[in-house]
Amino acid sequence: MENRHYTIMELPSEDRPREKLLSQGPDTLTNSELIAIILRVGSAKDTAVDLARKILNHDGRGLKNLLDTGPEFLCTFHGVSDAKAAQLLAAVELGKRVARLEPGNKYKISSPGDVSCYLMEDMRYLKKEHFKTVLMDTKNQIIDVVTVSIGNLNSSIVHPREVFAEAIKKSSASMILVHNHPSGDTKPSREDINITERLVEAGDIMGIKVLDHIIIGDGSYLSFKEENII
Repeated sequence: MENRHYTIMELPSEDRPREKLLSQGPDTLTNSELIAIILRVGSAKDTAVDLARKILNHDGRGLKNLLDTGPEFLCTFHGVSDAKAAQLLAAVELGKRVARLEPGNKYKISSPGDVSCYLMEDMRYLKKEHFKTVLMDTKNQIIDVVTVSIGNLNSSIVHPREVFAEAIKKSSASMILVHNHPSGDTKPSREDINITERLVEAGDIMGIKVLDHIIIGDGSYLSFKEENII
């Protein structure tokens, strides 16, 4: 007997992702069901849920296939058009931004872990090193996060004038340095340490305290302050 392929509309209404979300809440849906709602429809061979499963199961990477990707990758799946890829990437970006919000849109830094929570999902999957500064006010609330350079860190591209330019412009009281290691290993290099020492000295001269330097790995971080490197 030939296997029959069922469409989402042939499922009981309580098992359809959209209806399930509306009646039971979004937290009851699986990742593939949530993605299916964004995709809306699948292809001639796959329902939207099946298509979502294929995206998630590719190389066993799960949601990383949405966090660490671009439209080119998503469009390799039959049934994902440019428009659907854009919808998925827009939803992921909104999720990142919502995760960073606090009441009043002010995020207060009380520990290195707070910095990790704020930037981990943005930085852990980057394929190049990104050097950022987290600019803060006198209450350690984030004013802005500035990308200073992209590429392997060295003293020629991470220069005090670039690092402190936005901090001065935005009247920052202090800052935390942050960069990622694409390898996932958070151990600092000699160059990382040298650059940090140089910037700490520059901050002391300008009256903008460099409180810490955080290295972001794949789900882990290292704090220069906690390790007594600075």
